[in-house]
Amino acid sequence: MRRLLLLAPLLLFTVGCGLLVQSAESAATDAARETARKAGERLHIPRSRTAEEVGRSASGIDGVEVLRVKGASTHEGDGIDLVVRTSGTAYGQRRDHEPVTVVRCFSVRVSPKTEWGEDPRAVGCPDGPPLTFAPLPEPPRLPHEELRAKLPQVPEDGRVDEAAIRRTLAALDLDQAIRTEVKADGDRVGILMSLKGNGHDPQDCLVAHVRPGTTAVWVPSRIQRMPGEGGCSIGNALEPLAPPH
Repeated sequence: MRRLLLLAPLLLFTVGCGLLVQSAESAATDAARETARKAGERLHIPRSRTAEEVGRSASGIDGVEVLRVKGASTHEGDGIDLVVRTSGTAYGQRRDHEPVTVVRCFSVRVSPKTEWGEDPRAVGCPDGPPLTFAPLPEPPRLPHEELRAKLPQVPEDGRVDEAAIRRTLAALDLDQAIRTEVKADGDRVGILMSLKGNGHDPQDCLVAHVRPGTTAVWVPSRIQRMPGEGGCSIGNALEPLAPPH
């Protein structure tokens, strides 16, 4: 009996430590799952994307490694299924213990059919290193300085020649990806140069106008270049928007 009484504290200590480790491991797994869940939220946008685009975007998220990509595009069939590897760290109930770190893999579905904030499903980690994706090609540079140098300076009592401005733009030999729009309104001519946006991030654009006494070329603010804000429009070139507050 005395021997059992002496063993009892040791058994309680051993069981307690096991529970602490188990609890810390469970919390660390939850942290790893949360990283995967947030990655799914960032990838959940309405625009259709290919498997390559989704994989590239996921691989750029901190703490996420992409191990497998399945599917053709987000809007075909069941969408894109990613297997991602994340890690999580947690402490037990006592801070003097060493933290527990786990590495886990999860399946993240990217499709219009998935729900926002959906918890990813735990899966086994495939063998092999993380996938790598070729970087996107650099977009063409908008000719800010060239346009400023080439546009005419019209005196206050002069007249703006729209045809001459169009010839000036044609002579710049712009990249085909740059869309150019020219519009005359009364005594002024507006110019817009823009690159195709993705509908979510700020669009790259350059606006300018020529009017008697004034020639201006500028890049709208980041806020004005967001979708729906009107910064990358011919209207902004003709009648500049007020600066954001």
